[in-house]
Amino acid sequence: MRRGYLPIALILVVLAALPLVVTSNVILNFVVFVLIITLVAQGWNLLGGTGGQSSFGHAAFFGTGAYASAILQTRYGVNAWAAMAAGVIAGAVVGRVIGYLAFRAGLRGSYFALVTLAFAEVLRILANASGFTNGAAGLLLKLDVGFWNMQFSSRGAFLWLALAFVAAGLVICQMIANSRFGAQLVAVRENEEAARALGVDVLAVKLRAITVSGALTAAAGCLYLQYFLYIDANIAYGLWISVEALLAPMVGGRGLVLGPIIGAFTLHGLGEATKMFTGRVPGIDLAVYGAVLVLVIAFAPGGVLGLLHKLRRGGRAKGTGTGGEGA
Repeated sequence: MRRGYLPIALILVVLAALPLVVTSNVILNFVVFVLIITLVAQGWNLLGGTGGQSSFGHAAFFGTGAYASAILQTRYGVNAWAAMAAGVIAGAVVGRVIGYLAFRAGLRGSYFALVTLAFAEVLRILANASGFTNGAAGLLLKLDVGFWNMQFSSRGAFLWLALAFVAAGLVICQMIANSRFGAQLVAVRENEEAARALGVDVLAVKLRAITVSGALTAAAGCLYLQYFLYIDANIAYGLWISVEALLAPMVGGRGLVLGPIIGAFTLHGLGEATKMFTGRVPGIDLAVYGAVLVLVIAFAPGGVLGLLHKLRRGGRAKGTGTGGEGA
């Protein structure tokens, strides 16, 4: 099996088996939500981790995908699957537009991050005020269980659907990591001027990255809509989803293909465990997220996966040194 795909396959098999052995709706709900967050984080990680273009406004893509799908279904009676495809395309287009405006202007670093945050906030205000999006009341999908409506009677079935999208995201990101495009992204992240001097079309590489990133994040927005059957401006374009998008890769391993899924399960697993032991104190999960992020930045800047790789290399080096002394 090609480099990088075996760990992906193992994780997917374990998660796919969950509905077969777990009957608790609480656990299945948790896994579905974390998978949706993972898909958002995969989109951020491609742009902000591999490409080094950190964004504070991935809510712009998440919300666009969700609203495009919701509007098509509620106002025009479009099939849920077709509406989702349109939502993904809409997210990619918004990503392309934001990227073109920002990157053509030469924005990078904190300037680019703030511009993405501004775009997300503008879209939130517009969605909250517009009658076309039903304003602050939001949009509610009709409950109509059926495959063509992307609504299922069991949470396990939706878990498999969400897992299929996460699997597609993992494969896409791994393919990019193994490709020339992935090498160009890393080159742009490490030294944009040097990459340009070597013949890399920096603008084109960034635009491709933010387009794919927007599509992945919009797909997560569509899944959120189909699972909860409701969306409003504060959910779709809220700061919470932009924070989730960047926290998971940073905790799991920024720029690593498996970083988002490891980070998402680590963060939300710790959050839920803390709620269980503290009696669900309001805001305790946010405190845990903050504490974990501080610890990761201070002691494991490469994230959980980076720390594991470092420990493994240290163990090998120690074993080699011991063997050399014995000889």
